[in-house]
Amino acid sequence: MVEEIKILVVEDDNDINKLLCNIIKKSGYISQPAYSGTEAMLYLEKKDWDMVLLDLMLPGMSGDELLTKIAEQSNIPLIIISAKLDQQTKIGMLRSGADDYITKPFDIEEVSARIDSHLRRYKRINKLPNAKRLVHRSIEVDQDAKTIFVQGNELNFTAREYEIFVLFMSSPKKVFTKKNLFESVWKEEYYGDDNTINVHISNIRSKLASVTPDEEYIETVWGMGYRLKT
Repeated sequence: MVEEIKILVVEDDNDINKLLCNIIKKSGYISQPAYSGTEAMLYLEKKDWDMVLLDLMLPGMSGDELLTKIAEQSNIPLIIISAKLDQQTKIGMLRSGADDYITKPFDIEEVSARIDSHLRRYKRINKLPNAKRLVHRSIEVDQDAKTIFVQGNELNFTAREYEIFVLFMSSPKKVFTKKNLFESVWKEEYYGDDNTINVHISNIRSKLASVTPDEEYIETVWGMGYRLKT
């Protein structure tokens, strides 16, 4: 039996919602439209989803609020699709747990390609070897359960943050360049977009610091990249 991929589309504009659902259906996935943050929460509580496409300007619960709730409870891919173009909004959404940010008006083929890319990555993460544990200092990663604990406290990482961190944990002495990280995790050619990597590293550091504010786990090797701090 072929696995059904279910994608929740949270967009209050009927025409855009319908267009996104059509893109999803043409790719062979199942789409579910939601027209407010509140309606989306009802769907999220009722069943599991493989991805969420999320607008920011929604009636009722805002996209920002919904993003925070999803990121706290799940590591499913979440793509923001918004008319907000300013850089600070994009950075803020990535820090809050979004895996990608697409601006309106969007290209249909690009949206389709990004959906496929994130689903492949998420599926790969969920098929990591069973019961494989990675330990470094007070950090423990269970690749079977896809959980990260620091001093016994579980952290909620997005799918992309998790994959970046597993790379560090798998090779604790290796210095990863931004090109290494981008091409390993995004599976795309790196064109020098430092901001994407910087935001995700900063987000990971912030989550680690929320448990152990006096500890540093990821160090910057100036002119080279990043590695786990011994």
